[in-house]
Amino acid sequence: MSPLTSVRVDPVLVFDGDRAFCGSCVRLAERYLRQTLDSGGWTAVPYQDAPLAELGVTAQRAEREVLWVTPAGRVYGGAAAVARLLMRSGNVWAYLGAVLALAPVRPVAELVYRRVARNRHRMPGGAAACALPRVVR
Repeated sequence: MSPLTSVRVDPVLVFDGDRAFCGSCVRLAERYLRQTLDSGGWTAVPYQDAPLAELGVTAQRAEREVLWVTPAGRVYGGAAAVARLLMRSGNVWAYLGAVLALAPVRPVAELVYRRVARNRHRMPGGAAACALPRVVR
């Protein structure tokens, strides 16, 4: 077992470390959300370096969306992961996270998350390499 999962008391934010936009977002979260932590910490780790099996997630899922893994092993993805991160960060961020987690707001938050994820190569801090591969159906 890795040190990340052996006796974990804080949640883990798993993100795509190969994507410039994702890394930029995590750096902003570490800078601004950690300043207001009054309810505990969290750890951010690129999925490429994370013990995914121990965290209970697959590389395919981690490549597709940001993940929030609780110490108990519950996994939240996409907009739900962002909501959990905000709630954990406390102060006004916690209220925003709680709103994103509300049943009427969740589908809209997920839609916005998916749209941003599909267009992350066009976002500030993004690069052409950030584009998700097209899924042929």
